[in-house]
Amino acid sequence: MARIAYILLCHKDPQGIIAQAQRMTASGDFMAIHFDARSPKAAYAQLVEALGDNPSVTFAKRRVKCGWGEWSLVDATLQALKAAEQAFPQATHFYMLSGDCMPVKSAAYARAFLDRDDVDYIESFDFFKSDWIKTGIKEERLIYRHWFNERTQKWRFYKSFEWQKRLGWTRDVPAGLAVQIGSQWWCLRRRTVEAVLDFVATRADVMRFFRTTWIPDETFFQTLVRHLVPDRDIRSRTLTFLMFTDYGMPVTFYNDHYDLLLSQNYLFARKISAEARELKAGLGDLYTSGRMDFPISDEGRNLFRFLTGRGRQGRRFAPRAWEAGASLGRERELLIVTCKKWHVAKRLIDRVGQVAGMKGLHYLFDEEATELPDLGGIEATLAKRGRHRRAVMRMLFEALDTDRLVICVDPSNLALIRDFHHDRAKVRLLEIECDFTDDYLTGHARRVGLAGAETPDAVIARLLPTLRSDMAFESEQIADAAFAGMEKLRQGASLAENTLALAAFLDIPADQAQEIAETHYLFTD
Repeated sequence: MARIAYILLCHKDPQGIIAQAQRMTASGDFMAIHFDARSPKAAYAQLVEALGDNPSVTFAKRRVKCGWGEWSLVDATLQALKAAEQAFPQATHFYMLSGDCMPVKSAAYARAFLDRDDVDYIESFDFFKSDWIKTGIKEERLIYRHWFNERTQKWRFYKSFEWQKRLGWTRDVPAGLAVQIGSQWWCLRRRTVEAVLDFVATRADVMRFFRTTWIPDETFFQTLVRHLVPDRDIRSRTLTFLMFTDYGMPVTFYNDHYDLLLSQNYLFARKISAEARELKAGLGDLYTSGRMDFPISDEGRNLFRFLTGRGRQGRRFAPRAWEAGASLGRERELLIVTCKKWHVAKRLIDRVGQVAGMKGLHYLFDEEATELPDLGGIEATLAKRGRHRRAVMRMLFEALDTDRLVICVDPSNLALIRDFHHDRAKVRLLEIECDFTDDYLTGHARRVGLAGAETPDAVIARLLPTLRSDMAFESEQIADAAFAGMEKLRQGASLAENTLALAAFLDIPADQAQEIAETHYLFTD
């Protein structure tokens, strides 16, 4: 059975660290602590006094003054790793943690998870080919030498960087190494740790190289493990759940994230807020609970992107340059049906074709799989269709040999609706107003990845009001745009009201409009 030695890097909150160490070791695991040498001596003395008699806790023999982006973080990790490897011969796995990490599964679950596959868990992607680095310098991290910290010695960092570039003073990666990059939060098997420590002791050239790379904690272990261990024995992922904002800052978790964290396919999470006492207490109790039933939905990142993206959707102030002189044609009519329930709008368009003989297209600007005629490749992707929207519509009018065309557009795509309404063609809009039951919204959340089949009901219940509000907001935006000649088809309206709206929108006789409005399955979910 797996027994875990936790490698804990920390620099503050000695009481929290003591509680974390006692909790982990009470379940039969181990902990090696490196406490930043920049931190107060009194805080470190407090740790030693409280945990020094615990046989399952050890301390790094040498404390390092740590700085973000520096070799010191790797050095501190190696100090704790060496201490753990020597002190705990029973340990089968070594798991890297920080003081901001907390378990999101029980110890029993974590051991069973690690026993399932005999592999190492460490993110390791090709440094040069992957897009892991989103901003800032990339290959310059490696080919130049970095003696100074960019955050605390900015002038020296960039001045030495500039002089090396001017002099062409670059260097090569040590022979035989393919540099990898990934998260520093890993879990390695004992034999892998022993191989890494042996490598460190014998390859002085590699150690010299990494000592002057920038942010080596994202490359050092990732590169060495991939160099020493067969690919089949590596899972290129972290077992610690973490997310980053659009600004590259780690997302912090609070008391109301308990259910979300438990449903993710990870063993730990960071960063847990120091103020989230209720969350910390709950996760601490969870670790020693022996619980094994954890429904995994893994929707955390999709949910975060959805919630943070609300309100950030920018608007264009004017048509793009390539669109400025474009028009669908004065003689043409574009009829836009907008509805959040795509199946309702698709059924309506199909019925319009059957009853009134008008040609229609489904969500061509929202759904990649919408069936379209060959337009020479411009229709191939959603990105191309959206970028060249007027050109696409002109070509569709010609390809379908018609001057009247009905299309579906999602209500969130207000910029596209507004853009078409500014065209010289005759453009009319029909909004279909539907009822949204809790069951429908739950299904919608699962379809778009905001929830999974195993997401707890309590999590979904908290999400539903947000989804309902989001859909109401989109409808309000359309109403505020005050498009001329806009009509509404309502699920709860009378047959007469919906017939009138369809007749006006489609400009067809009332009997045809009524036949369409009478479609019994139109609003069925």
